[in-house]
Amino acid sequence: MRYRLAWLLHPALPSTFRSVLGARLPPPERLSGFQKKTYSKMNNPAIKRLGNHIIKSPEDKREYRGLQLANGIKVLLISDPTTDKSSAALDVHIGSLSDPPNIAGLSHFCEHMLFLGTKKYPKENEYSQFLSEHAGSSNAFTSGEHTNYYFDVSHEHLEGALDRFAQFFLCPLFDESCKDREVNAVDSEHEKNVMNDAWRLFQLEKATGNPKHPFSKFGTGNKYTLETRPNQEGIDVRQELLKFHSTYYSSNLMAICVLGRESLDDLTDLVVKLFSEVENKNVPLPEFPEHPFQEEHLKQLYKIVPIKDIRNLYVTFPIPDLQKYYKSNPGHYLGHLIGHEGPGSLLSELKSKGWVNTLVGGQKEGARGFMFFIINVDLTEEGLLHVEDIILHMFQYIQKLRAEGPQEWVFQECKDLNAVAFRFKDKERPRGYTSKIAGILHYYPLEEVLTAEYLLEEFRPDLIEMVLDKLRPENVRVAVVSKSFEGKTDCTEEWYGTQYRQEAIPDEVIKKWQNADLNGKFKLPTKNEFIPTNFEILSLEKEATPYPSLIKDTAMSKLWFKQDDKFFLPKACLNFEFFSPFAYVDPLHCNMAYLYLELLKDSLNEYAYAAELAGLSYDLQNTIYGMYSLHLC
Repeated sequence: MRYRLAWLLHPALPSTFRSVLGARLPPPERLSGFQKKTYSKMNNPAIKRLGNHIIKSPEDKREYRGLQLANGIKVLLISDPTTDKSSAALDVHIGSLSDPPNIAGLSHFCEHMLFLGTKKYPKENEYSQFLSEHAGSSNAFTSGEHTNYYFDVSHEHLEGALDRFAQFFLCPLFDESCKDREVNAVDSEHEKNVMNDAWRLFQLEKATGNPKHPFSKFGTGNKYTLETRPNQEGIDVRQELLKFHSTYYSSNLMAICVLGRESLDDLTDLVVKLFSEVENKNVPLPEFPEHPFQEEHLKQLYKIVPIKDIRNLYVTFPIPDLQKYYKSNPGHYLGHLIGHEGPGSLLSELKSKGWVNTLVGGQKEGARGFMFFIINVDLTEEGLLHVEDIILHMFQYIQKLRAEGPQEWVFQECKDLNAVAFRFKDKERPRGYTSKIAGILHYYPLEEVLTAEYLLEEFRPDLIEMVLDKLRPENVRVAVVSKSFEGKTDCTEEWYGTQYRQEAIPDEVIKKWQNADLNGKFKLPTKNEFIPTNFEILSLEKEATPYPSLIKDTAMSKLWFKQDDKFFLPKACLNFEFFSPFAYVDPLHCNMAYLYLELLKDSLNEYAYAAELAGLSYDLQNTIYGMYSLHLC
């Protein structure tokens, strides 16, 4: 059980993840298969809506059905006859942004307490014991807008596990005797995060916005917020917990995903039987139309002391909520260009000056009503001395995008990349899959829930220009993270103790950024020649051998080949191993080999980035024998 950090885009993320920043991710349309199943009990009054046409990847062998129960719960059912583990997840569209102002962490505390006994199964550890006895496990997390509960279990015991799980949302006990222990558990969870820079920076970002906005809340909670302060103020936390649960745990704010070996009809019957009695209180979905960063929170510079010896620059712009534009996804378009790593890119120019190592660009989720657009870089020591110049280059690149205007071919390329990613995405593990789907069911039509995060259908230049217009110096917030600020700060964040200094960015600097001219070194990326178009699978010329065969043997090399006779996908895996007697002869040579490979990877990055976007990945490692290279394509 844990409080989940909002999506932080860290400069150290691998390039394969950075490549899709600014969107959610990849589109199907002509590549997508439709799931067509009928259900014999169409007149069941517990079912408000049945969705049998779930768009899925053509390579996905699982079967799907969508439901909306009469009480408002949205459901996605997944039948997988081959799975060893069954799984289920329920997501409540309520999180820490809805905590009472005087009890920080109450939604997270509710998540902890919900597991500890129900009217039907009053034994405190009944649920966890049942799962552990049947090769299962469970967890949950709370974020700003979601509380997500999930489990997996041996496939034969899905019904027993799901029955115990459903009782949490029908008749939880919230036993008084468990309260103190779970307060301590929440407190321990917070203490674990206190020395984590990601948590510290996230809370500092929230704390430096509008203090009256729900975004500013301390979401995890600790012993002080859940016990000490309430006791001082005469507040009964258990009564507040019961009130919170009674107010917000309503079926119209819930979504469920269940995966098992059972048929779709059997899974439908099971979910209807167990969840149709969850009460619908018709709770309005909380929305937050006002942005937490208003004019007085912009044009600010934050100098922050980290725990680790890191150097980062975070540039943030407030933008409106783009969720409803998921089929156009202007944030993805801009993130694709600003976060690009090929020749002529922002990263390429900043690296050539020796100022940065990595760069991330794209939209960052906030809540219903607001988002952020971020450009984050991992600074070198020299780059720390040129923060103002680095940001000037950012605005020069943004000005380049304005001058060029929205390019439909770039949008089409993003669409093609997403289509390939959706068509050939890997089969996901049950527990993580159900948890993810339960969360996104709140945002998309049932038919599109599998593909919505990959959809790019409508080229909307007006939306791209709207977001681009928000990326101006007068809307900027800048955070610089470095140990060099130790002893030079004058503020301390309340919950994590982060030391920082806040300064208004001088008007002359803002004016300099506003007057950023075009930089001739910046160019839009060239068309990606690695995007595949032919997915034909050739027939086997002869029966495949069970093991790789040696097909070439020379004095300098050996080559083995294994024909795929199982998956029949347009994918290949190539392994190369280079041998050198000097690679591991002593510590000096070992470290030189390591440094050589790091330099080689860095030099290949600009060229290989387009290939990585298209799904062709590679890795280079030094070994005791020399060098090992793995290519997936």
